[in-house]
Amino acid sequence: MGKTATYERVAKEIAAVIGGETSAIARYATAGCLLSEAFAHYYWTGFYLVDPLKPNELVVGPYQGTLGCLRIPFGKGVCGAVARSGETLIVKDVHAFPGHIACDTLTNSEIVVPVFSEAGNLAAVLDVDSTQLDAFDQEDKIGLETICKTLLLGLPQ
Repeated sequence: MGKTATYERVAKEIAAVIGGETSAIARYATAGCLLSEAFAHYYWTGFYLVDPLKPNELVVGPYQGTLGCLRIPFGKGVCGAVARSGETLIVKDVHAFPGHIACDTLTNSEIVVPVFSEAGNLAAVLDVDSTQLDAFDQEDKIGLETICKTLLLGLPQ
């Protein structure tokens, strides 16, 4: 099964599990788990949430993998860059990314996707790391963006 088909299958699985769930945390945990299980090249898969008490900081949320950074300021590292820009970022070699935050030295590439509320506000970022260089491409971007667009549908703002 190719990547696109796997993303489509996982998107359906996530939708089936989170349907009717009112907790964003439970939705994130489900998505992170199912994505992590679906792809062998995913080393760390999880969410950094916008902290409502510190709205220019991300705080670690549900994840699968080794210890994650606890907090990331907007504009710092790959996750912080995505939080600031609101656009997905694929990094082929994290060691060449200016200001990369090395939460785990085994990570070599990553993709970070913003998660928006239905009102259009940034709620979180999905961070997926790989030990492989150049592990993510446009198929990953499209698949993950499609999933992230559904995570908060129907939740109170």
